[in-house]
Amino acid sequence: MSQTQLTQIKENALKAFSSAQNSQELYGFKVQYLGKSGSLTESMKLMATLPKEEKPLFGKMVNEIKTELEAAYEQAEASLKNKEIDAKMLSEKLDLSFSTAAKEQGKEHPIHKVTNEIFSIMARLGYSLRTGPLIEKDYYNFEALNIPPNHPARDMQDTFFVDESHVLRTHTSPIQIHSLENEKPPLRIIGTGPVFRCDSDISHLPNFHQIEGMCVDEKVSMSDLKGTISFFVREFFGPGLKTRFRPSFFPFTEPSAEVDCSCPICKGKGCSMCKQTGWIEIGGSGLINPKVFAHANVEYPKWQGFAFGFGVERMAIIKYGVDDIRHFPSNDVRFLKQF
Repeated sequence: MSQTQLTQIKENALKAFSSAQNSQELYGFKVQYLGKSGSLTESMKLMATLPKEEKPLFGKMVNEIKTELEAAYEQAEASLKNKEIDAKMLSEKLDLSFSTAAKEQGKEHPIHKVTNEIFSIMARLGYSLRTGPLIEKDYYNFEALNIPPNHPARDMQDTFFVDESHVLRTHTSPIQIHSLENEKPPLRIIGTGPVFRCDSDISHLPNFHQIEGMCVDEKVSMSDLKGTISFFVREFFGPGLKTRFRPSFFPFTEPSAEVDCSCPICKGKGCSMCKQTGWIEIGGSGLINPKVFAHANVEYPKWQGFAFGFGVERMAIIKYGVDDIRHFPSNDVRFLKQF
């Protein structure tokens, strides 16, 4: 191959590069001239047939042409890419006058809605918010609440154990112990958060939410507890509703009572929500057991107190007439948009 032929390859390649209409076509020309089987690459293989004295000059010329073509290719590639970007920008130009379809806006989740409403009511009575860890020591979840190892009350709560000494908390009551240990009475606190139990059906979830209230002062009685909960029920469910307290048992309160309110749906007349009884159970309550004060190193009887707890999902079911607790974690928009 002569120098004239090399020059011709260069001129043809430069002409092809400059005439390419797009990046794909340009790359095809690169393969044609600079690829493994391209014209210039094939010419380099002919060096072996040349006389020894001609090889240096021929090799130098091939390398110079290759360098020039590679530079020309890069320049043409950059130019084409810029043109393609400009064309794409023009084709994708936004029409700001075009009206879009209205999108559904999110709503506050009913569990958050109910929780915030309860906070608002209790804040008017002087209660302030507290939280606690989701993974609790067995001591705070059970022992400090007067539920020692092998106590029958442990069977009332199907527990998720993390290890031998830690559990996913089964109730928000440990918040009471943390508050009693870290703060000086008098105290009025309201605690909330997720709790976990091995249970799942139409009225139970393995992960649900509770509200925990505690009042500690020098003179506290069941009358104070009843007055507080009765006020809360009227504010939360509506005026005119009644409350009643039934004797019960909780290791961390003594005496203990289950709390019912007249059905907000039928106003006590009887319906499917209250199973025709006119009453609905809303939670548990009682005066704080002296053994709980002892675990927290709080002097009793100088300081006395009461505590109560409600399931947030249960409160939402009663307030809004929801028929299945499993709707709450489903996050189905059809369900949530009602709130």
